[in-house]
Amino acid sequence: MKKRVRTYLLIGGAAVLLLWFFCLPRNLFKGTSYSTVVEDRNGELLGARIADDGQWRFPPSASVPKKYETALIEFEDRGFRHHPGVSIKAIGRALLQNIKGGHTVSGASTISMQVIRLSRQKERTLWQKLTEMFLATRLEARYTKDEILALYASHAPFGGNVVGLDAAMWRYLGRDGEDLSWAEAATFAVLPNAPSSINLAQNRERLLEKRNRLLLRLKDKGYMDEATYEAATDEPLIGEIHPLPSYCPHLVEYYNAVSHGRLVRTAIDLSLQSRAEEKLSRWRSSLSENGINDLSAIILDIRSGETLMYCGNADIETKRPGAWVDITRSPRSTGSILKPLLYCAALQEGVILPHTLLPDIPTDFGGFSPKNFDLSYDGAVPADEALERSLNIPNVYLLKKFGTARFVDILQKAGVSTLKRNPEEYGLSLILGGSEACLWDVVKVYGDIAKSYQSLGNSPFSDKTALWYMLEAMAEVGRPDQMDWRRVSSLRKVAWKTGTSYGSRDAWAIGITPDYVVGVWAGNADGTSAPGLTGALTAGPVMFDLFNLLPSTGWFNGPEEGIEVEVCKESGYLAGRDCPHRIRVKAPKAAADADVCPWHKEIDGQKWFVLPPLMERYYRVKHQEYLLPPRQEAESGDMMRFAYPSDGAVLSAARQMDGSAPGIRCEVVHSRSAATVYWHLDSEYVGETKDIHTVLLDVPPGIHRLTAVDDEGAKEEIAIKML
Repeated sequence: MKKRVRTYLLIGGAAVLLLWFFCLPRNLFKGTSYSTVVEDRNGELLGARIADDGQWRFPPSASVPKKYETALIEFEDRGFRHHPGVSIKAIGRALLQNIKGGHTVSGASTISMQVIRLSRQKERTLWQKLTEMFLATRLEARYTKDEILALYASHAPFGGNVVGLDAAMWRYLGRDGEDLSWAEAATFAVLPNAPSSINLAQNRERLLEKRNRLLLRLKDKGYMDEATYEAATDEPLIGEIHPLPSYCPHLVEYYNAVSHGRLVRTAIDLSLQSRAEEKLSRWRSSLSENGINDLSAIILDIRSGETLMYCGNADIETKRPGAWVDITRSPRSTGSILKPLLYCAALQEGVILPHTLLPDIPTDFGGFSPKNFDLSYDGAVPADEALERSLNIPNVYLLKKFGTARFVDILQKAGVSTLKRNPEEYGLSLILGGSEACLWDVVKVYGDIAKSYQSLGNSPFSDKTALWYMLEAMAEVGRPDQMDWRRVSSLRKVAWKTGTSYGSRDAWAIGITPDYVVGVWAGNADGTSAPGLTGALTAGPVMFDLFNLLPSTGWFNGPEEGIEVEVCKESGYLAGRDCPHRIRVKAPKAAADADVCPWHKEIDGQKWFVLPPLMERYYRVKHQEYLLPPRQEAESGDMMRFAYPSDGAVLSAARQMDGSAPGIRCEVVHSRSAATVYWHLDSEYVGETKDIHTVLLDVPPGIHRLTAVDDEGAKEEIAIKML
């Protein structure tokens, strides 16, 4: 019998032990929703979003302020550091108090038991009290005392919709608890005791009495001297609700979407962020007078790859339409902001050399007729100068030579996430804004390039010699203030590029130094255009103003790698046998396979630089040193060429500005200035021209042949389609 009883006891004891061991859920507060809290690199609060249940409940903290810990233990559970979760002494004291009072005066709940109650949210009955005692002992076995304190502080109610000490400090003090006063610590210690009846909004006198009684006990226990006690009791009771900080509001929204209910520590520098936001707010206010309502910017630390400043859209307090659109992550037309990347890619793959001449002439690329911003033509421009001046036509020629699909592939590998269409759909307009990108991607791409140049990271744009030429060309772009960094010691050297989308809808500016990338976008979130909106005059000044917030930096060291090649001084191509003037330049390794100069010819024993007629016509205007070769030795195919339209062009007639009938303005260029050109549409003669060979033709719908014949019998013929 005794053996059987012993067996039953052992089985019962084992069952109780197993129950005790497995009684506590692994995640004590599973299902509890938390606020999204976003901090800067030093733990400063940038902003927060309310939890799903409408409570300001910050994610659990691992520690509590020391003064609060002392005040809480003295008020709630003086034996906390010594009992196993249940205090027999407190239970005995509570029984006596309740018997004498004839009602419940004290519940004898330890802090550990209160943690269990907060996690379970059950009705307060005797059975639940016993359950809390049982679970509290298991809690003590799983967590340290400090961890239990942190769990309590993170989930205790502090009145209204404020839960947890961290949320309470920000809502009632407007700051964290690093410098919590004794009066504040005591207030927070007594608040959860009866938050529904005695709180900061009602019965404040009773709350003040509870606070001061606790302060007296803390003084009597030796935690503060008389003077500190007097100052603490004289301190007004907290109670005003403070708005939470609202820095980087769009970034906080982003993390609320992707890391909802979590504490996120970012790399944002709050000091830099606040100063930048002030500048951007002033700039946006000024720009809004010209119908430019939205402004976005990012500052990136190149070496770490971290975002130091993030402004999705400036000055959201205006509550204007579109203010909450996060432009940094919104796809926008790129304008010319990708041109440096094309120049770099073409260099590193040997498609061009740094100063290779590119055509800058009126051209129709199968219905796409790009124009330079100033509507002028240079005939031919060195590739680096074409980048520096952001000329459209030479860059379109370069993209055609490099290949759109090839360039799209490199951009995608570099991190331009918005390029999702077939490359043929973008076509050659890709380099002039025919694609979309977001500021976030563009800044990251340029940051990775600068990082790769300094051997700190990887990028598809990885050839250091190519990168060097790209950065140097970008550094030559004229600044908005027209000042030269070479002559003014206080100005930093910045490699920068602007972009303006078609119709003046997007203005971009990207600036690079060895340590930082600053990116700026200006425009309207709804896509409406604004007169005068350009990258150079709108986004550029903002970008340089943000650079003024950053420490001065040096410049990139010259590249050690690469090869030396012999280059034609006039054309920028690899020197050919007929090139009389040669220079040696450092170039990417792929330059060894670059094209040889196609424009030097030997005529009557003399070497001549001979451009095609159309390029020659515009080139001679700005290059008086350009000499024409003997006419009789010029190749007949180069005597005359159509400037517009191009062979195979698809056209539609537009009514002229003077109201006259619609027509197609056709033009050829001729190497002889005195030549006469006879024009034919299909087989019909339509007129002749001298000097300037331009005609306006009324062309009916359909496919036609346009022929130009000069007075010596040279002929050029193209096919066009009229819609």
